[in-house]
Amino acid sequence: MGDDRPEPGHGGQQDARIGGPLGQRNALAKVGAAVLFSAPLLATVDPVTPALGIAVELAVVPLFGVRYRTLARRAWPLLLSAVGVVTTLVLFAAERTGAVLVHLGPLAVTTGVLITALGLALRIVAVALPGVLVFATIDPTELADALTQHARAPHRFAIGALAAFRLVPLMGRRWQALTLARRARGIEAGRNPVAAVRLFASTAFALLVGAIRQGTRLAVAMDARGFDAGTPRTSARRSRFGGADVALLLAAALAGALALAVSVLLGTFRPLIG
Repeated sequence: MGDDRPEPGHGGQQDARIGGPLGQRNALAKVGAAVLFSAPLLATVDPVTPALGIAVELAVVPLFGVRYRTLARRAWPLLLSAVGVVTTLVLFAAERTGAVLVHLGPLAVTTGVLITALGLALRIVAVALPGVLVFATIDPTELADALTQHARAPHRFAIGALAAFRLVPLMGRRWQALTLARRARGIEAGRNPVAAVRLFASTAFALLVGAIRQGTRLAVAMDARGFDAGTPRTSARRSRFGGADVALLLAAALAGALALAVSVLLGTFRPLIG
């Protein structure tokens, strides 16, 4: 898994020449904006609200300094899960309301099933895509500084989050190393789908075992260096949270509320509960 995030500048802050104007905002503000924008999208199961949310998310991608190709490479699991949701509901939905669009053998694809499946699939993408976009522009050290200085998070939690963030690319490289090592030993699935599933499961188990060992060693090393000490800590870098960061939070909350309001005005709003 490649790392396409902008390189951090001095003091853990991103260089102003790299990334867009929103990409340069405080890490905590970007995480908060993603949460505030996604929260209203969870209130409905209609396809209009998440579709509007996805349109807004795609429109602001250049403002974060992220290329659409990079975003697509990071977000392909979301698209795969959305296709899986649509396929599952179309094939196995218990209630098939609405007009029949097409017959698939004994199954009938109706407008009600299709709208529900489309709404759920779009909601998965709309809710998760802001997180993918935001974390593509966040430097782990900057996020840890923001958590301790602005969110008043415990240093143990912030440093643990920083360590976990740093290990994510390492897991991708270890997966590649395991795959190449097995291929060098002649262990390949070829065109056999059953063998491919077994090979994937065994590789995933080996990666899990390695991750647990790495996490244990890292935790022991951090405790040995006094990261769990109760003494007050200071910050080497100052995290700035200014008016532009507040504006980003307000704009994200307003955009999410507007997407929901448009759905209500169009009469497509379908509450999640009720």
